[in-house]
Amino acid sequence: MFLRSLFINSSLFTFSTQRQTHIFRARNLRNSDMAPPILSLVLPSKTGRVLSIQSHTVQGYVGNKSAVFPLQLLGYDVDPINSVQFSNHTGYPTFKGQVLNGEQLWELIEGLEGNNLLYYTHLLTGYIGSVSFLNTVLEVISKLRSVNPELTYVCDPVMGDEGKLYVPQELISVYREKVVPVASMLTPNQFEAELLTEFRIQSEEDGREACRLLHSAGPSKVVITSINIDGNLLLIGSNQKEKGQEPKQFKIAIPKIPAYFTGTGDLMTALLLGWSNKYPDNLEKAAELAVSSLQALLHRTINDYKSAGHDPQSTSLEIRLIQSQDDIRSPQVKIKAEIYD
Repeated sequence: MFLRSLFINSSLFTFSTQRQTHIFRARNLRNSDMAPPILSLVLPSKTGRVLSIQSHTVQGYVGNKSAVFPLQLLGYDVDPINSVQFSNHTGYPTFKGQVLNGEQLWELIEGLEGNNLLYYTHLLTGYIGSVSFLNTVLEVISKLRSVNPELTYVCDPVMGDEGKLYVPQELISVYREKVVPVASMLTPNQFEAELLTEFRIQSEEDGREACRLLHSAGPSKVVITSINIDGNLLLIGSNQKEKGQEPKQFKIAIPKIPAYFTGTGDLMTALLLGWSNKYPDNLEKAAELAVSSLQALLHRTINDYKSAGHDPQSTSLEIRLIQSQDDIRSPQVKIKAEIYD
């Protein structure tokens, strides 16, 4: 590609010998002390630098498309690795694309390492479709923590929802036995929390107990992002500052919206990462901000679909992410957390 671009630009490099001289000088510059520094490392943002390993769609907002932009709005440098690259999400009648395997993921990590680019403050993972890829992610965690022992790993253990599993069964044990113990923050939904704890959640107290079980396995912060109790939708969060201590727990009652959206779980986890890092000792405030942003975005999405003459309840809806950037940067907190005694 480099040679081709030089050949096309014939007004600057007319003769082959001149092109070769230019290439030699470019390589020397790249390998010399005069090469410019990586500013995200030399002058890092006050918030952090995130490696986000998730799915990617060309059209629509799920996975990295749903997570990277909000984190950037909140001030983070974000480097995405796309575990899959599809034309659109799989809820459409058809989709095309490619799936990254564990070996290809590791090649990317080696490329970063070869240029001393592996310093990250956060790792974020979402949908992962195979055991081999998830095992490679575990190697990535180990590698990143060898560079920065203080790395925060935020894991959205995407496995299913409402009793339906949409990853291979064998991923459950890998998450339970290997991933949860090394996570800093875990953001399962109700079904995923039940899979990870082997504990049925039928009440608020069950939700709190599931958080305690997850704390005992590893992560200091747990947010069960949606629990359906008697027709009411709750978020239950839990922050255990020290191992063995009783965690500080809270709930947020989430207003139900009569529609189905794609990408909201990916967005919610990204927002929780963003705000919890800004308020490290106040998980309930971070959750209030995240929920408030998400609610504003969903209402905008509903209203825009109605304005376009579409029935929001007839199909799954693509979220209005770009149009909601002010609500992501500066959410108006209208939904408050209630601290458990």
